[in-house]
Amino acid sequence: MSQSGSTSPSASTSAERRRAQRIPARVEVRFDEVGQAAKALKAFTTNVSSGGVCLRTQANYPLGHRLALQLRVADDQLDLTAAVCWVRPDAVGLRFVDVSEEHRRMLDAVLATIQSP
Repeated sequence: MSQSGSTSPSASTSAERRRAQRIPARVEVRFDEVGQAAKALKAFTTNVSSGGVCLRTQANYPLGHRLALQLRVADDQLDLTAAVCWVRPDAVGLRFVDVSEEHRRMLDAVLATIQSP
């Protein structure tokens, strides 16, 4: 099945490509462009997984663009790099890239905290 160049994949296509379960969560995220000393923007996730996040933002980034993220959950802060996978008018899908084993363990611990009642 071919796509018509849309930057927003269909829900079924996205779900099939995801490797990790998405957890609905409102997590504070500060982000800026990798390699630039720009003012950090603040936003919140709509969902998060070990592979990436959906971020509510009006900012528009090209596919593949990299952002430096700081996820804040309770007293924990996790610094990650993510690449833009899809863009919608009010949100952007980000995939974590170059995640060290230490950061992967920290991310899994944060996700476990979010999932706990």
